[in-house]
Amino acid sequence: MAGLLEGKVTFITGAGRGQGRAHAVRQAGEGAKVIAVDICEDIESTPYPMSSWDDLQHTRELAEKAGGACLAVKADVRQRDQLAEAVGRGVAEFGRLTTVCANAGILPLAMGDPQPLDYQDAIDVDLIGVMNTVAVSVPHLLPAGREGSIIITGSTAALIPDTSAPGTPSWPIMGPGGAGYSFSKQTLVTYTKQMALHLAPSGVRVNIVHPTNCNTHLMHNQGIYHVFRPDRPDLADEIAKEDFRPASEAFHALPTAWIEPEEVAELVLFLASDGARNMTGTSTPIDAGCLIKRPNGPGQ
Repeated sequence: MAGLLEGKVTFITGAGRGQGRAHAVRQAGEGAKVIAVDICEDIESTPYPMSSWDDLQHTRELAEKAGGACLAVKADVRQRDQLAEAVGRGVAEFGRLTTVCANAGILPLAMGDPQPLDYQDAIDVDLIGVMNTVAVSVPHLLPAGREGSIIITGSTAALIPDTSAPGTPSWPIMGPGGAGYSFSKQTLVTYTKQMALHLAPSGVRVNIVHPTNCNTHLMHNQGIYHVFRPDRPDLADEIAKEDFRPASEAFHALPTAWIEPEEVAELVLFLASDGARNMTGTSTPIDAGCLIKRPNGPGQ
């Protein structure tokens, strides 16, 4: 039997590991050819290591093992010319482009000495990086028509009130980097609607998904752990994963501390498939019920 994405070609940013890798492997398993990119370098303001070239090559190996061809390219989403070269190479090799997963993102929660420009680092990757990804992809997507699908990775932070607005409930801003992350994800909701509207005449769809705490490096680091355990001053120096787990579980209505990248990949797969051909401009949480339980953020 043909896979759900048989004949499709998907461009995935942040594919070295985590959600990006899960998208690459799942979609390859459904017949897609994959153009997988990642920065393969660290970003100083981000307190966890970025994916390496070896990580990206492992994604390629896993995608090929799942049954799909995969081209791995080192590219920084902050550099539009690098993305254009990557997607151009992919289209030259695979013949077309039908799907885009604008997934690359960072959360610069520098511990101890956060810098004002951490805010800009988050915006450059989480917002401008998505816009760059879409910009270089659209000319290649337009010929795909109704097969064309753009899926943006948002966050539950996008659906929680912005603390900069007077009178709104509090969300832990987490310093300049966290503020930039939250701003970027919130802005992407409006961006998704606008791009969906402007691309609708061509048939190309644009949707955004909002994962809750997900089992990746972006979650498993001291910055996030400290946000979720402000009640434990005795853990000020270092918080263990098992100390973070109960607070993260309390964040959700369903009995889970976090979701897995592969679970997000199932939702993204559907949005990439023809089964979602009449869905555009949507904003879909995959949040284990955190937004119905704690609509104003952790601790609220």
